[in-house]
Amino acid sequence: MSADAKPSRLALVSAFGAIYVIWGSTYLGIRVAVETLPPFLMAGARFAIAGVLLFTVLMLRGAAWPTARQWRDQAIVGIFLLLGGNAVVSWAELRTPSGITSLILGSAPLIVVIFDWLRPGGRRPSLGLVCGVCVGIAGIVMLVGPGSIPAGYQPPVIDIIALLLASVSWWIGSFYSKHASTRTPLMLASSMQMICGSACMLLTGFVLGEGGGFRASSVTPQSWLAFSYLVVVGSIIAFPVYVWLLEHSTPSKVSTYAYVNPVVAVFLGWAVIGEPLNFRIILAASVIIGAVAIITIGKAKALEKP
Repeated sequence: MSADAKPSRLALVSAFGAIYVIWGSTYLGIRVAVETLPPFLMAGARFAIAGVLLFTVLMLRGAAWPTARQWRDQAIVGIFLLLGGNAVVSWAELRTPSGITSLILGSAPLIVVIFDWLRPGGRRPSLGLVCGVCVGIAGIVMLVGPGSIPAGYQPPVIDIIALLLASVSWWIGSFYSKHASTRTPLMLASSMQMICGSACMLLTGFVLGEGGGFRASSVTPQSWLAFSYLVVVGSIIAFPVYVWLLEHSTPSKVSTYAYVNPVVAVFLGWAVIGEPLNFRIILAASVIIGAVAIITIGKAKALEKP
């Protein structure tokens, strides 16, 4: 299919299904991988492999070699998105269930609205967006408050803070990407972000001493399988599908993954590795996902206004 050809309905449905299920399943993949793999080194190796492979393919297909300024901009984006975002998530999942992690991170649009308002020249949110943020905060309090999550699964306060900071880091990286001084094709930019971000993640892992205690012989087959899934399916396959959707659908429709992924993650965590799922978690999840839907739809309508 050519870039200008209109995709079939089946192709669009398949692509949306892919990012809904694949990205939702990566939370479980990370949780299983870090059972016996060090989090920063695991995340760094994952994106190093995916980034180098994608970059090599693009170069072989005739893409222009990036300039120094493009490398600088994509390195900044990669550090915030991958080191500050994904690697911190991998570290938090050492102790926090994958479903709970997905719900805390799923509240990222709340943080985006707040920071987009507080930044210099930011836009004041509409009443609908403010309501969405308030509902989302109530959902997070309901989720992590006393009595919600069974003993042994309650995430430490440090993990909750780390996951919220990871959302902030993701927002900063996304914001910088949109306002970077250089323009880089999406696929090429992604490969550069993965290469630069992975280098920082690997360096962080070694600085934290993860390399000294790592023994390949101690890694379980389940962790290796989860790691392979994250590399091949989560990074190499899912991201090109996401980029393709950005080119053939509207941003508001593509952004619906933000309130579908947590549903998939919570279900898979419960079904595959027995993570907790009770009425209060389901209620809190519904509130958080509903708030994200309110915010996403509200922002889409605001962009449609003349």
